[in-house]
Amino acid sequence: MIRVQEQDFDIGKELAALTGGNTAIGGLAVFVGLVRDIAGGSDIQAMTLEHYPAMTEKMLAEIEAEARERWPLEASLIIHRYGRLEPGDQIVLVAAASAHRDAAFEACQFLMDWLKTKAPFWKLEETDAGAQWVDARSSDDAAAARWVKQDPDAAE
Repeated sequence: MIRVQEQDFDIGKELAALTGGNTAIGGLAVFVGLVRDIAGGSDIQAMTLEHYPAMTEKMLAEIEAEARERWPLEASLIIHRYGRLEPGDQIVLVAAASAHRDAAFEACQFLMDWLKTKAPFWKLEETDAGAQWVDARSSDDAAAARWVKQDPDAAE
């Protein structure tokens, strides 16, 4: 399930709806992203997230489908907010549910790593020095790189 929305979400309600009555689920891994109050040594007053709706939902659906191909998931959830958010506000909720914890943990990490590097969101941070767009981080690219499938014929 994928949702891109401006309004906040209730983690407990979302997870209850995701798992509701599915007794095949033995493990649920969850990540919640929050707006920090500092980045790169600057105090952040707010962050505005922008996106292109049709493009964003399509990419998130592709990321979720890829996770379902790689791991035996019973359920998955991606909720990503947009608009102006302040420090402490929730930005993203990612959850992966499977019969076994390893699949849930790995799928949750995969979903978040690929969301950070592939989903078309743009972040504008408001600081004392003014507003500035957030550049892609090499650490996010490195985290996502571990999930790139290797072509077995490429090594020959």
